[in-house]
Amino acid sequence: MERLTAFFHHLVNGIEHVAESWGAPGLAAIAFIDSSFFTLPEVADFLVVIYTIRDPDQWLYFAAMTTLGSAVGCYALFILGRKGGEALVRRGFHERHVDRVLDWFRRHGALVLIIPAILPPPMPLKLFVLLAGVCGLRSVPFLVAVVVGRMFRYGGEAWLARKYGEGAARFMQERATGFFWPMLGGIVAIALVWWLWRRFRKPPAADIPRADVE
Repeated sequence: MERLTAFFHHLVNGIEHVAESWGAPGLAAIAFIDSSFFTLPEVADFLVVIYTIRDPDQWLYFAAMTTLGSAVGCYALFILGRKGGEALVRRGFHERHVDRVLDWFRRHGALVLIIPAILPPPMPLKLFVLLAGVCGLRSVPFLVAVVVGRMFRYGGEAWLARKYGEGAARFMQERATGFFWPMLGGIVAIALVWWLWRRFRKPPAADIPRADVE
């Protein structure tokens, strides 16, 4: 087990070094790997911050390349879900959680993906991506939702790195994980307000006049 752990540690380090030598395309490669069949926790987040600190004027380009790689990686998992990934998901996740997420997709469609695409681990984005394919979500709404969520995340990180420099990198190293729950609570509160606004904004259905019966 220790040898296997050491192997993956060296593999991840090697991937990071190769990606760093590639520049912005390396960011896309790391994001693709992390969003598809492997997991490189927060590596893409740290690299987009580091790259932006080195070259602040390219912050939007770095964010866009990372978003592109992540969207393509997510799409690969999405296709796997379409091809029969439900059995795989049910083996790896609690059945109650799977059924709940499937129900969310049936009710709200691709909007369900935006929050997990924004939030860092421990939010299980891969579960949502696979189940989007399982429930038959269309490709275009899926990709739009993932791109919006990922661009919000990586674009926000790159913008903070451009504005605050090394302070943004220190924040990610020391406090990023603890920021998860407050951020989740804020997004859920915004989503709840939006849902309530739409619910009460909708006018009541007009009464249908009954035909007189002679």
